[in-house]
Amino acid sequence: MASDQLRADQGDTLDGLIWRMRALGPADLDAVLALNPGIAALGPILPLGTLVTVPDAAPAVRRIETVQLWD
Repeated sequence: MASDQLRADQGDTLDGLIWRMRALGPADLDAVLALNPGIAALGPILPLGTLVTVPDAAPAVRRIETVQLWD
């Protein structure tokens, strides 16, 4: 699995960082924690400059719903 790294700014929390930079939500937090062993031990506020590895986002599938006037 490919991944990228994000750098924490002052006062960043892990969930806030991944939401702001990648729009990743609570469902993605487990994957981020698995890619960053020991990051939870740093506390709720990440130290300035902490590198956080995040999984590459899967390409979004765009679904267009159409209306059928006659069946």
